[in-house]
This record gives sequence, structure tokens and C-alpha cells, in this order.
Amino acid sequence: MTTGRMRRVDEAVRQVVSEHLAGSVDDPRVGFVTVTGVQTAPDLSHARVWVSVLGDEKARDEALEGLASSRGLLQAKLGGELRMKRTPTLEFSYDESIDRGMRMEELLAEEATARDEEGT
Repeated sequence: MTTGRMRRVDEAVRQVVSEHLAGSVDDPRVGFVTVTGVQTAPDLSHARVWVSVLGDEKARDEALEGLASSRGLLQAKLGGELRMKRTPTLEFSYDESIDRGMRMEELLAEEATARDEEGT
């Protein structure tokens, strides 16, 4: 598939999974989860769904377990809504980019504070 077409497939999968996380998944372990991105294999055999989770590491681990147990339901919803040759197997992964961004902001703030203290 072309790059543009794969982007559209990824976005469609992201949208369907996001909608059903909010409405269809009743697992209490899946709390405040946001789908940040999807990367679907060119042959549509599987899709990696990147998520961010509000909370600590324990909440993140529990949310990923809840997502893994809800995978079949989400795949069924995906297959019902998207007309694709194959319904990809979903795999959920934690998106660390938000954590890295927050850490960079902390480091920059520390550097700015250190410069301000040196200047006075």
C-alpha cells in the first residue's frame, strides 16, 4: 500500500479504537486512556496501538492489561466498522513520548533556574 493510504488506514483504526474505548470497554482497569497513534502493518495483519495513560506506572500496567483483555472486543468493533481485506490483530503499547516531553520541560526549567541564580 502507498504511504498516504497507510496513513488513512492508521487514522481510521485510531478513530474506531478511540471511540470504542470510551463507550464499549467496561474494564475498570482501562481508566483514562488516550490513543496517541496507530501503526498498521502493510499487509493489515496487525496494528500497534500507542496509548497514553493518566496515572502512575501501576495504573499504566493495569490499563495495558485491561486493553489486552479487551482486544477481541475492539477487533470485532474494528472489523464491523471498517471494510478492509483483513481485520488487524491489535497490540497495545505505552507511548513514552509524553513522559519524555515532560522530562525535557523539567530539565529546561532547571537550567533556566540555574542561569537565573548565576546571574544574580
